[in-house]
Amino acid sequence: MRQAVPREWVAEYDERLSAAGHEGSAMPRLASLRDYYSGRAVLVTGGASFIGSHLVELLVAAGAVVRVADDLSSGRLDHLDAVRTSIAFDRGDLRDPTFARASVAGSRVVFHLAAAHGGRGYIDTHPVECLNNISLDHAVFSAAAQAGVQKVVFASSACVYPTQLQASDQDRQLLRETDAGFEGGETSPDGEYGWAKLTGELQLRAFHRQHGMSGVACRIFTSYGERENETHAVIALIAKAVARLDPFPIWGNGLQTRNFTYVHDTAVGLALAGAYLNGFTTLNVGSPRHHTILELADEIFEHVGWRPQRIGHELDRPVGVRSRAADVTRSEAQLGWSPIVSLRDGVERTVQWYAKRATARAGDLTRALMER
Repeated sequence: MRQAVPREWVAEYDERLSAAGHEGSAMPRLASLRDYYSGRAVLVTGGASFIGSHLVELLVAAGAVVRVADDLSSGRLDHLDAVRTSIAFDRGDLRDPTFARASVAGSRVVFHLAAAHGGRGYIDTHPVECLNNISLDHAVFSAAAQAGVQKVVFASSACVYPTQLQASDQDRQLLRETDAGFEGGETSPDGEYGWAKLTGELQLRAFHRQHGMSGVACRIFTSYGERENETHAVIALIAKAVARLDPFPIWGNGLQTRNFTYVHDTAVGLALAGAYLNGFTTLNVGSPRHHTILELADEIFEHVGWRPQRIGHELDRPVGVRSRAADVTRSEAQLGWSPIVSLRDGVERTVQWYAKRATARAGDLTRALMER
């Protein structure tokens, strides 16, 4: 019962890979995750978070022996309800070396998702908290190296990419791993959060070089889905639609694009990276499809069954870069992975979930959108 949903991901992913012509190829199939993870001790830092909890469910379904370390500053323990009796849970601050070492002890693979993070409103107004991620990452990587961990999978971000490559409404590039920083591209990440994530990647590469520990930096692009909160674009717009706000507020002109990636796809990409990549590498975990915020809003209106009379463009709000989407050539070649859930299907699932448990109504949305 607890593993029913993750096993559906396995069936769905395999079915769609087969339909896309991957059946019989040398690419690893999702079902083979069990071959790698069964009985293997795995730590997920930030495992009570939005993405982290979905990853934990998938790893449990693959047979891993999972421990979660989280301070619950933004995660929620009830996110883990489906697998709570199947995992170990440590609550504490991973910046504390003693706690970090205790949590890492005995793990063969560490998925490091713990971070101070949030949507555009949060990262633009909390630069100090974002930079604290540098010390958090160092503590976790150091504990992993001391414990003899085989591999660390680091949840990096598309914010590591140069902002000038994402500054146009017309020139919608697909960002390649080689476009960022130490892989030969330019170094001008998106704000303090982007600098901290790029520094995290650099630290992970240093630990690989000095200690031999494998490190995979997965650059996550605009993930959305169940358990996300109102600080991020998809849930924020769903919350506004559920609250029937009219005029309907959209930050900016709505023409900025993102590559919205459903969380199940994100979790699968992380798990595959943990199973099959070694040494040090970076990898995009995102969608190659550009969608404007206005297009996203239209999908939400359709699934909510309501449409406002007027859109109110809030031009003084932070909107970030003008365009962002991922080149997935590397992930397809090395893992046989690319997103399989369409924006329509993902939004439908997310709307159905949010409509049953909306936590922020009209009067609370302004505050909610600026928090973690």
